Amino acid sequence: MNNLAKNNYFNDYFNLFDTPFLKESSFMKTDIYEKGEEYNLKIDLPGLEKENINISYENGYLTITANKKSEIEEINNYIRRERFIGEVKRSFYIGSKKESDIKATYQNGILTITFPKEEEPKKSTKNITIK
Repeated sequence: MNNLAKNNYFNDYFNLFDTPFLKESSFMKTDIYEKGEEYNLKIDLPGLEKENINISYENGYLTITANKKSEIEEINNYIRRERFIGEVKRSFYIGSKKESDIKATYQNGILTITFPKEEEPKKSTKNITIK
């Protein structure tokens, strides 16, 4: 099999599996759940170093930016390249929070962010005097 036929074979074969879950736009898979009095986000960021992840909070939006740099490789004859390289960004509206109440940890490729639930407004009944 010559190189051109080999490349077309691999491209045709792998294109069968070219679904959205393999695209860079779905790189930041996130689970959101509540636990006790706080919300938790668990975000998959495989293969990243903590130094390449930035979390910002502005106007009620929590924004996660991750940058995966290319490893230095001398391979120029890729048949297919699917591993993501570049920057991804995702925002979540979390409402008004104190920045000090937002906590983040990163371990084994998973970024975990926790923040308190918003306090429900206390209902108070006021009696109106009839004159």
